[in-house]
Amino acid sequence: MASTRARIALDAMGGDDAPAAIVAGAILAQTELTDVDVILVGDPVQLQACLDRHPNAPKLEIVPAEGTIEMHEEPLGALRRKPKASINVSMQLVKDGRADAVVSAGHSGAAMAAALLRLGRLRGIDRPAIAAVFPTNRADKSVVILDVGANVDCRPKYLEQFAVMGSVYSQYVMGVAAPKVGLLNIGEEESKGNEVAVKAHESLQQNEHINFVGNAEGRDVLSGNFDVIVCDGFVGNILLKFAEAVGNIVVQMLKEELPRGWNGKVGTALLAPNLKRLKKRIDAAEHGGGLLLGVDGVCIISHGSSDAFSIANAIRSAKSAVDKNVIAQIQSSTRDKAPQPQPETTVATSD
Repeated sequence: MASTRARIALDAMGGDDAPAAIVAGAILAQTELTDVDVILVGDPVQLQACLDRHPNAPKLEIVPAEGTIEMHEEPLGALRRKPKASINVSMQLVKDGRADAVVSAGHSGAAMAAALLRLGRLRGIDRPAIAAVFPTNRADKSVVILDVGANVDCRPKYLEQFAVMGSVYSQYVMGVAAPKVGLLNIGEEESKGNEVAVKAHESLQQNEHINFVGNAEGRDVLSGNFDVIVCDGFVGNILLKFAEAVGNIVVQMLKEELPRGWNGKVGTALLAPNLKRLKKRIDAAEHGGGLLLGVDGVCIISHGSSDAFSIANAIRSAKSAVDKNVIAQIQSSTRDKAPQPQPETTVATSD
């Protein structure tokens, strides 16, 4: 699909280092991406002060908001108490057609709740899921894992819906013709796992709209044998953070061990391009965050600790999802396969 100009609403007040790191990421993205307009949502005074530290930066639009949802706050209650919070305003921009996507590094539960309340769910989807892209042992291949934090507990039908959404994402964004779908489990056999896993396996096997190839054990996640792996958000969030920690440790160990001694220093210099490529493959900041699939709008949920580089890549990911028309593709795949879900009053989240 051809690339079109996209407007990305950035929750500039969400994140551990907001708004400075978020604004820096917006500037980086606006500089590198010629077909993107980043909208900063937040306190105008604070945001302008951050922009003033970058005198040569491109001009960015600021949309005023009042306050943010703190990490200790219960999402739904806080969103209702703070209707003008930055995440609420960001989602409303998409709802009103003034933006094409939202990026937030703030409270992930609040981002999901705001998306549900403001944008609504897609027809046929009971629970949205956060999809994350993991590297594999094949340089040219990644695997999409979902859910990585939106739903602590899942029913079999939720996992089946995750598989459909993950397949659409893998096909249209990752370019995989017939994505191989796996169910994260403790063994390859159909009978392995708890009751939810066994029933989910049966449902996935019977679904003609996905290419389900069986259970995926923990050692299979990064094998490259699967394009999509589904699990509940409790397990997925642990898996995500563990994988990121391992990646950081590997990079740190290489930095510490390779330069030891004269030969090590020479070797490290010679291997510098290879090491940069390795870091690029395993660095979570390369993707910037996970796409919230199942809501009627593009929403990227980034890590609270995101730096400018990660935020810029999250904006890039949002632009890609807009270009690939992911929301419409998911809706096309799920329409008429399930009744319209009724609004829920609770949101399960890892944060």
